[in-house]
Amino acid sequence: MKGPHKAGYVNIIGNPNVGKSTLMNALVGERLSIITSKAQTTRHRILGIVNDKDFQIIFSDTPGILKPNYLLQENMMQFVDTAIGDADIILYVTDVVETTTKNPDYIEKINHIEVPVLIVLNKIDKSSQEEVMRLIDQWKHLVPKAEVFPVSALERFNLESLSDRITELLPESPPWFDKEQLTDKSLRFFASEIIREKIFLNYSKEIPYSVEVVVEEFLESEERYNIRAIVHVLRDSQKGILIGNKGSALKKVGTQARLDMEDFFQKKVYLELFVKVLPGWRENKARLRQFGY
Repeated sequence: MKGPHKAGYVNIIGNPNVGKSTLMNALVGERLSIITSKAQTTRHRILGIVNDKDFQIIFSDTPGILKPNYLLQENMMQFVDTAIGDADIILYVTDVVETTTKNPDYIEKINHIEVPVLIVLNKIDKSSQEEVMRLIDQWKHLVPKAEVFPVSALERFNLESLSDRITELLPESPPWFDKEQLTDKSLRFFASEIIREKIFLNYSKEIPYSVEVVVEEFLESEERYNIRAIVHVLRDSQKGILIGNKGSALKKVGTQARLDMEDFFQKKVYLELFVKVLPGWRENKARLRQFGY
């Protein structure tokens, strides 16, 4: 006999660089979250939806937990707090490198919430079995009500048992989203995220943290998408670095982003990139609202 339909929000939280986005992409099966090795690459809450005839899992990837240095980061941390508040299941992601004593206040929050908590101990392929067992014991002691799942998101190890457990714990509910939907974000949003990812990969120091990408135009014709995007930076010097000698650096970013978009959208893309200086945007409330923070 077929049971009732289950659906719920499974919110992924944890420190920067523990592999939250890699885990979500592996569980959802699409490259929805930016994955680069730099901290703070995910700035928004991104939803990835897994649909089955009997259930719907809404995964939510959040920015890595950090001590905010400016208004943008404060707004990013509000996404994390909201994720703790509205979850049906919490996935707290940690890894074999991280010390268990990091973020005692978040551990405290997790110990006081009503919903099930699954601690995902990631990157176990980079450790020994003894060390993994020791960490599992530590986490069980720190968060007694949680279940600990040792996984490797990159190698897709033990993700099936984690998925099965999530499905078991889902509350009975009709679907929250259309069963055809993969995410709550628009194609325009993913276009800007792909450009931002390429900036993270190609530039160092403060450049990636100083840019915001805005897609000004996103038009679909029969054979392709025509996309025009503005990369906002804080200073003139950053604009120079982004564009590079005779535009070579920006051209490289544009080509990489276009190829990625074509792969993601499964359609030809014509991409135009422009760079504009917008001083102080990270501290400007009106600008941050305009950019969706």
